[in-house]
This record gives sequence, structure tokens and C-alpha cells, in this order.
Amino acid sequence: MKYTKPPLTIDEQIELLIKRGMEGSQHLMRQRLTSVNYYRLSGYWHIFREPDDTFRSGTSFEQIWSMYAFDRHLRLLVMDAIERIEIAVRSLMAYHHAHQHGTFAYAVDPSSLPKRNADEHAEFLARLSEEVTRSRERFVQHFWAEYGNSHDHLPVWMVTEVMSFGSVLSFFRSSSSKVKTAVSSTFGMPHKVFDSWLLTLNTVRNICAHHARLWNRELGTNPVIPRLDSYPEWHTPVKVENKRVFAVLTICRHCLSEVAAQSKWKDRLESLLDQFPAIPLENMGFPDNWKDCPIWKG
Repeated sequence: MKYTKPPLTIDEQIELLIKRGMEGSQHLMRQRLTSVNYYRLSGYWHIFREPDDTFRSGTSFEQIWSMYAFDRHLRLLVMDAIERIEIAVRSLMAYHHAHQHGTFAYAVDPSSLPKRNADEHAEFLARLSEEVTRSRERFVQHFWAEYGNSHDHLPVWMVTEVMSFGSVLSFFRSSSSKVKTAVSSTFGMPHKVFDSWLLTLNTVRNICAHHARLWNRELGTNPVIPRLDSYPEWHTPVKVENKRVFAVLTICRHCLSEVAAQSKWKDRLESLLDQFPAIPLENMGFPDNWKDCPIWKG
């Protein structure tokens, strides 16, 4: 089937919204729709749509814009947490891999990454080479100037600093159980749980980096919730489900409490929620009693 919908002018977009029952100032709609794509905003008014494509009675453009603004602030907050977690993982991976296997083992000794076969290891190195080549870090330029005649690869503690988060994730997943356990234990988690967390955080980071809607989406890449018998705080008196953003926020809260205990991130999140009291938290996976969760109370 061919796509036949024609492009609409801003005024035609406004006319369509009003026809479907959207309330609000046309002047304000025109301002907003000039700077933010109609299709981007449609992800925020979807929950107000009726089956016949009209809007629920009382739906206003200001409501939609408020949700959009909230989501923008939420993404920035989540990115801040992921940045801190990512930097800690980079540091820990470099430290433990170097001490377990050596300075250049990640490149010259495939056995140091036992979870990858020879072809996968070569592909990993090729991706790292591209990332190193793109880097303009002075420490990279200095290393090649001083040691490039003797080495084809950066020391592990340098290369981890120019890796993408996707490569950091691949490095972690490729490493021995001993290295993964050393890293994940810093976050107070088994490495199989932490592996799934990193995969989810990488997905969420990409969502945030592309300015996509985060607040009420299903994650798709669901993190593993720690077991009840060993980690009851994830289950009682509040059960943390793993399909929506509340799980990501709880993971961020837990990780920051382990590696950035001085962080005021939790307070900033609660302040954001207070600033936007009309946001339906249930769409984000928040249980009614979420503040009773020991992870959030601690």
C-alpha cells in the first residue's frame, strides 16, 4: 500500500487538531509547531486519543506541551545518571582487565576476551580502530607520537576512554567472568544482572541521544530484576517491574548510590516530578507506593 498523506502547512495542522477536539491558543500552537515537528508531538498526545481519532474532552495543547517539556528534562536527568555509570564502568573495566591480563591484552591476546571467537574479536578490534582514529583526544595523539613506532594499539586504560558505550558494553560482555564479577560487584550486583542493565542503559542512552520520547515508552530491552531471595528490596514492599522507565530510574538510583553516593540525583528527580504534578506516573511504571521502595528511601 502506498503512503498518500500530503504534507500539511502549520495552519492546516492546527486546523486538524482543533477539528479533532484539541483545545488551546492557536497562536501558541503555531509557535510550538514551528519549532517542534507535529509528528514528534503526536507521541505525547497519543494517550489522549479516542478510538475514532478525536481527543478526549478537555485535552489541551498546553497539556501536551507540558508532557513534552517534562520528557526533555527527564532525558537530561537520565543522561546525567548514565554518564556517571558509564564512566565508572570504563574505569573499572580498564583497571581489572589490565591487572588480570595486561596492558595490551585486549588487542593481542584473544584469550583475554573468552566470550568472543576469533572473527568476533577481529570485528571488535576493527570497531575500536575506527573509534580511535576518529578521536581527537590529546592523550591519543601523544601516545602515537611517543610510542607509535613500537605499538599498534593503545593501552587498555586509554582505549576505554575513546570507546562508544556500545563498545564498552561489548568489552564487558566479552570479558572473563572474573573481570565481569570484579566490575559488577562494585555495583552490588551479579554480573549476569549487571550485563542486562548495561544493555538496557545503552538502549536508553541512544533514545535520549536522539531526543526521542522516553517518559512512557516500553523499553523493549528489559533489564533483569535481581532475585527476591537475595535482593528483597527490589520486590517488597514495592515490586520493581522491568518494562518501563521506572525500572531504569531505579537502576540509576541504585548504581549512583554505589559509585556516586554524594550525588543529589535522587533529589533532582523528585524535584522534577514535583514540578510536573499532572504527569501520569503510572504510564512510566511507577507504582503508587514507589517511595516506600528501600532503594529510593535509602
